[in-house]
Amino acid sequence: MSSESQLRADIVEVGRRMYARGYTASNDGNISVRLGSDRLLMTPKSVCKGFMAPDMMCITDLEGRKLQGDRDPSSEMLMHLEVYRQRPDVHAVVHAHPPIATGFAVAGIPLDRAVLAEVLTTLGSIPIAEYATPSTKELPEAVRKYIKAHDGMLLANHGALTSGADLYAAYYKMETIEHFAKISLVARLLGRENLIARDEVDRLQGLRGSYGIKAPAPICADPSEALALLDAGNPAMCQVVQAPEGDGQRLVPDVIGAGAPSLAATSRASDGTHPPRRAEAVDEIRLTYRELSTLIADAVKNLR
Repeated sequence: MSSESQLRADIVEVGRRMYARGYTASNDGNISVRLGSDRLLMTPKSVCKGFMAPDMMCITDLEGRKLQGDRDPSSEMLMHLEVYRQRPDVHAVVHAHPPIATGFAVAGIPLDRAVLAEVLTTLGSIPIAEYATPSTKELPEAVRKYIKAHDGMLLANHGALTSGADLYAAYYKMETIEHFAKISLVARLLGRENLIARDEVDRLQGLRGSYGIKAPAPICADPSEALALLDAGNPAMCQVVQAPEGDGQRLVPDVIGAGAPSLAATSRASDGTHPPRRAEAVDEIRLTYRELSTLIADAVKNLR
């Protein structure tokens, strides 16, 4: 394990990257890492993550009692503590508000569609934990439902949470979530996503071991059964991925257009646990190639 001084420096660097990438604004976000088996090193409350210093960090025990530091620990410490209680393998937790991913969280749309092979082999799927008032006991309760099966999740109308075997592993998962959200948004603005078929998803899951990726839980063999258990209030024990049957094809076009689900209409309920709802038929919207190109260029520009 890295020395305490190195971990303090690493937290400063990760906070700087988060702020530089626009994942946090003002004093948003929080970071923690394990210091041995019974202590945590955590960012303090009311500090911009882009301008921290190593000596600002707090040390707490696993019950949240401050052991060392001139400042108080993050106001969302309870959420971090819950992750460590449920996942002994986790050594770092990162919470931020990356804007595109948080937009999906606000819209109630989980990032659980089989779109990118790299996401399927690393994170699997990114569900949405139900809305909870920040900095209260509600938040760890919402996170508890998904954390045993997922290294990353969206927080309804709040942001995103990632965990990992070390600090940079947790941070890179935050990058992956936001990158996935950008790509998914652009594809939906273009009017279609080609989804990876279920057989190919199973094949990609089998590659996790050869890539040296240790996932907290497998991808569900029967997503509908897993969703039924979630609806009954059970914690997630596998990763629900929306992947169609391919009938021999590895990519299955999913067109968003007239009479098909729009970006908003394909959203689930705000807790991210229900299957996508089909939209009612809508009037057809026609755009010229020039108009469509302008819309796409403007969307891409705003993502940068």
